[in-house]
Amino acid sequence: MIVNLAKSAGFCSGVKRAIDIALKTADSGEKVYMLGDIVHNEDVVRDIQQAGIKKINRLGNGKGKSLLIRAHGSSLRNLLKAIKAGYKIFDATCPMVKEIHRIAKEMESAGFRIIIIGDKDHDEVRGIAGQLKQKAIVIDNIKNVPQESLKKIKKACVVVQSTQNIDKALQILGRIKPFVKDLRFFNTICRPTRLKQNEIKALPVKNNVVIVIGSRNSANTKRLYEISKSLNKNTYRVNSKEEIRREWFRGAKKVGITAGASTPDQTTQEIIKYIKQLGSKR
Repeated sequence: MIVNLAKSAGFCSGVKRAIDIALKTADSGEKVYMLGDIVHNEDVVRDIQQAGIKKINRLGNGKGKSLLIRAHGSSLRNLLKAIKAGYKIFDATCPMVKEIHRIAKEMESAGFRIIIIGDKDHDEVRGIAGQLKQKAIVIDNIKNVPQESLKKIKKACVVVQSTQNIDKALQILGRIKPFVKDLRFFNTICRPTRLKQNEIKALPVKNNVVIVIGSRNSANTKRLYEISKSLNKNTYRVNSKEEIRREWFRGAKKVGITAGASTPDQTTQEIIKYIKQLGSKR
């Protein structure tokens, strides 16, 4: 049984950068706190906590403390609140997400209503919306395009959550266009996501079985799984080797593997080793 690993599998540059900043901050002896998880992966979160960074649910007195801004970014309100509370800020926001913040704020200042194509409850989307003075319109599905609200808007700017499926984003954009006369679109899906999605369109066709490795709450892993599943029904999403089932590989000669942007290489290699062992026992 041949195992084919996608070239783009694993950490993206934004995740690597965030983890590096987190670990360096922890090594400096600072008392470091974080609102939520640095990225959507349980193994990475555990390693960060073991390094001494504490997860908190709300901001308290920040005197003598540091706050690490996660890779997904933060709302402007939370950032200003943290500074006012006395926290020293270490910003690990992905530069590509920061670029979406910049575009959204500049276009709003120019008089455009901001529309975000993305998951309404995702941390990144909340962070983008949280940069704005006026409430953003967030659209997560082509079925949820608010036609009546759009008809009242003269000009709008559309940005996209960095890990969205480009095909679905363009479908939603097509549904928005008839209702807004002056519409500006910025394809803010990041380059690593585009590479992963392009590769996942080939992997299911060239392999009998596809394994997508990543956390259940990882948006980019979910997208990879959905694309692969639509092309090959023998696609499975796992977060560890313990979730793998031997029966998935019956009769399979080639297995394609990819991993989400928050998945550590160690996890991927453990799963590859385990699958190869299963193949050798057949």
